[in-house]
Amino acid sequence: MPTKLSAPFSAATLALTAGLLTNHALADMLDRPVGYQYPPYSGAQPKAPSQRLHLILLGVANVERARTFYEALGWQISPRSDAGFVRIDLGGYAIGLLSREAFSEEVFGTPQIPQGSYQGIALAHLVTQPEAVPELLNRALQAGATLVKPVTRTPWGINAFFKSPDGHLFEIDYERTWVFDEDHRLQVDE
Repeated sequence: MPTKLSAPFSAATLALTAGLLTNHALADMLDRPVGYQYPPYSGAQPKAPSQRLHLILLGVANVERARTFYEALGWQISPRSDAGFVRIDLGGYAIGLLSREAFSEEVFGTPQIPQGSYQGIALAHLVTQPEAVPELLNRALQAGATLVKPVTRTPWGINAFFKSPDGHLFEIDYERTWVFDEDHRLQVDE
C-alpha cells in the first residue's frame, strides 16, 4: 500500500518519515503500481542535475483549441502528440499542452484545482534513470523547496513535483519514451 502524504512538506518532515528510500530499493521503481508513492530518498547527496529544463507544461482550457493556436503561429506539432498531450518541439526542449483538469489530476490527485495552488504552468526536468527522481527531489528539498507531490509511480513512469521558494511549480520526471542527445537536450520526435 502506498504511503499517503499530504502537503506542505519540509525536508525535516520527510527526514522523519519511516521507511526511507535507499538506492537498493530503487531497482524496482517501475514495477510498482500506478499511484504508488515512494518514501523519501535517503542516499548520498546526488550530483547536480544537468543545467537544463526540458518541458514547459501548460495547462489549457481546451487542448485542441490550444493546438490549433500554436499551429497557426507556425509552430510544428510533434507527430507523437495525441488528443490529451500535445508536444511542440522547441529545439532541445518542448512545450507540452494538456488540459488544466488533467494537469491538476497529475499534480494534486484531483481534477478540481486547489485554490491558490496552481497557475497553469510547470517547468520540467527530465531524467534518464528512475532513481534520479527521488535523488533530485531530495536535493531540491534540501535547497529550500516545498514538496507538492512525492515521488510517485505514474502510468508513464516516475515523477514528483515541488515548488521553488518563490512558489514556481517544477516537475522531475522519468519516462522511457523521452529521448535525449549527447548534451541532454530533448529530442521530441525520436
